[in-house]
Amino acid sequence: MKNTTQIPLVNRVDLSAKVNLPALNSGILTTIGNTPLVKLENIFPNAHFQLFAKLEMFNPGGSIKDRPAISMLKNAFEKGDLKPGDTIIESSSGNLGIGLAQASIVLGLHFICVVDPKTTQQNVNILKAYGAKVDLVAEPDPITGDFLPARINRVKSLLASISNSYWCNQYANLNNACAHHQTMHEIVTALDDKLDYLFCATGSCGTLRGCVEYVRSHNLKTKIIAVDAKGSVIFGDKRGKRLIPGHGAARVPELFQPGLEDLVMHVSDMDCIVGCYHLLRSEAILAGGSSGGVITAIEKQRHEIPVGAICAAILCDRGERYLDTVYSDSWVKDHFSDLELQTLN
Repeated sequence: MKNTTQIPLVNRVDLSAKVNLPALNSGILTTIGNTPLVKLENIFPNAHFQLFAKLEMFNPGGSIKDRPAISMLKNAFEKGDLKPGDTIIESSSGNLGIGLAQASIVLGLHFICVVDPKTTQQNVNILKAYGAKVDLVAEPDPITGDFLPARINRVKSLLASISNSYWCNQYANLNNACAHHQTMHEIVTALDDKLDYLFCATGSCGTLRGCVEYVRSHNLKTKIIAVDAKGSVIFGDKRGKRLIPGHGAARVPELFQPGLEDLVMHVSDMDCIVGCYHLLRSEAILAGGSSGGVITAIEKQRHEIPVGAICAAILCDRGERYLDTVYSDSWVKDHFSDLELQTLN
């Protein structure tokens, strides 16, 4: 199953390096990363493999996206593309936006987050609490019927009309991927380099690419399982309707390269919900929708995992942001058929 396709490595951004911004080297931003890695003891009883969860909800902004947020901003400051007082503009379903909004307060930046109707109300409220301006794209792209192209077009329009503005462009920014060299380093170091499988959700492909780059540059034997949403086009699947944000994409991100993954698994919205409840009821971990998808992917793949294997799952964000969707009985009943609800029960 191992894919040996070679991809170019990029230099990791050293977040400990000094720049002319003391705020980058003290305070809340220094708590990003070094999140807990915990063993899941109960979710798969009598499993023939060990499973560990990287709890990215422990980042100060509540998700894995804090990592690329500070990585991309630091690089922009170092190159002279950003200075205090400038305006950041980014397309986000919520988590990266929250990470950028948090950093913008510390670094003296303005921030406009371009979202769409699938962004949860909790995420919108958090963005506004951090002082971000939320720009809602209400209509999808007329050609594809998806919101992501429409959001990106809106970002470009704002960039053209606002002076001293900057687009991090998480979909193409190599520093998005660079941030996850550290993520992977934390995981394999905690496991003494003995990691056989990593399961991670894919969206911008920053986490996937960064983890793969680390594995290959360190000659590790870890197999990377990419968990994508059904209806996402990243790996060539047919475009389809998706309800749960945080993974999948309506266009192939520039960070994606063929051969990044050893295996790709597609999960449905209901798979995500089932996985979230499975994780909550067995391990008392309240995680976001994409984390549920990762858990269900492991469930579906468990019989293919060798005896004694050590596996890790990256759980991207907090479940509190999905209380009105994934964890809402009324929302679930409104959006899924009786047959799908039987799966949840």
